Amino acid sequence: MTAEHFQETLQAFMSRRPFGRFTIELNTGLRYEIDRPHAAAFQDGAGVILAPGGIPVFFDHESVTQIINSPAHSAPGKRRSK
Repeated sequence: MTAEHFQETLQAFMSRRPFGRFTIELNTGLRYEIDRPHAAAFQDGAGVILAPGGIPVFFDHESVTQIINSPAHSAPGKRRSK
């Protein structure tokens, strides 16, 4: 994913009102659900989210496979277990 597409897509999803859950899928196959408006921070093609337990997950535009317009449990496609 290009840095520009990453930035534009995350900005669009994060600013929706009312907010809707969405999923970020990394090229490792791991998926992270963004379930509230300020659960992720991003700038200049890089981002961070807080995973369950408050664990920070850092990622950049090159590590994102797709951003899915649905919660992680209902997002289409293969899921990899942790």
